Amino acid sequence: MRNFFRFMFSPIIAILDFITKYFKTVVFLTIMYFVVFDSNDATMSNMQSPNLQKIELSGPIMDSSKVLEQINQAKKDDNIKGVLFVVNSPGGAVAPSVEIAYAIKELKDKKPVVAYASGVMASGSYYASIWANKIIANPGSMVGSIGVIFQGANVQELMQKVGIKTQTIKSGKYKEAGTPTRTWEKYEKEELEKVINDTYDIFITDVSNARGLKKANHKEFADAHIFTARQAKAVKLVDEVATLSFAQDEIIKLSEVSNPIWKKQDKFDKFIDRVINEAVTNFSIKFMDGLKAY
Repeated sequence: MRNFFRFMFSPIIAILDFITKYFKTVVFLTIMYFVVFDSNDATMSNMQSPNLQKIELSGPIMDSSKVLEQINQAKKDDNIKGVLFVVNSPGGAVAPSVEIAYAIKELKDKKPVVAYASGVMASGSYYASIWANKIIANPGSMVGSIGVIFQGANVQELMQKVGIKTQTIKSGKYKEAGTPTRTWEKYEKEELEKVINDTYDIFITDVSNARGLKKANHKEFADAHIFTARQAKAVKLVDEVATLSFAQDEIIKLSEVSNPIWKKQDKFDKFIDRVINEAVTNFSIKFMDGLKAY
């Protein structure tokens, strides 16, 4: 029986043995592949400077530094005449979403920006896109969910079963608001609601100003409604329902470039970013407490 199982799983064992023995070689060859091909692409692109740039916002927004860096580079590069901001994100933390939104606003003052909803443009990622010259949504995309949420676990029963008790010394009545160790008191919930409501007011105020909407009608376009692309256009959250190629043509028109040349992103960096985004998505959404625009 043992030999039988060894025979059955021998292909898998052989593959694992190969990976174990030649792991460093595989990694090295992978890196060299990206380096060689990127260098070839760079040599070709250096003949003519790129005049358009694509910036991607994908996965949960937990840190804005990477996207902000690309936005700032595009803003300072006089050769770049327009930016396509491609979004596929459920939203995320409020502060970095706001940072990206106002960076896009500053960029738009210098050169045109078209935001494209490739899959999901919701909550914080919609916030990040509002100041673009135009927002275009893929026909199958989901848009909206303009709202704010504060979540926290209550592990009191689990702690009691395990036999763990907390000890707290605090200064300030509301210092434990949002604690996971017990049910929140009424006054603590009210304190958190003040934060949520004010943040929501900031959100709908900016959306109203950016999109030319009436803030008084926020329950029509906000209130955490989730829209299809067509529904989002009906409430004026997006300008067009179309494909990526249409969005690319639109930024070419707005940029007034006669010979569009797109700036190429480093393939290896893009690959690493994608792996990291996929790894943190479920964890950040399900397990990270705090104020979020999801």
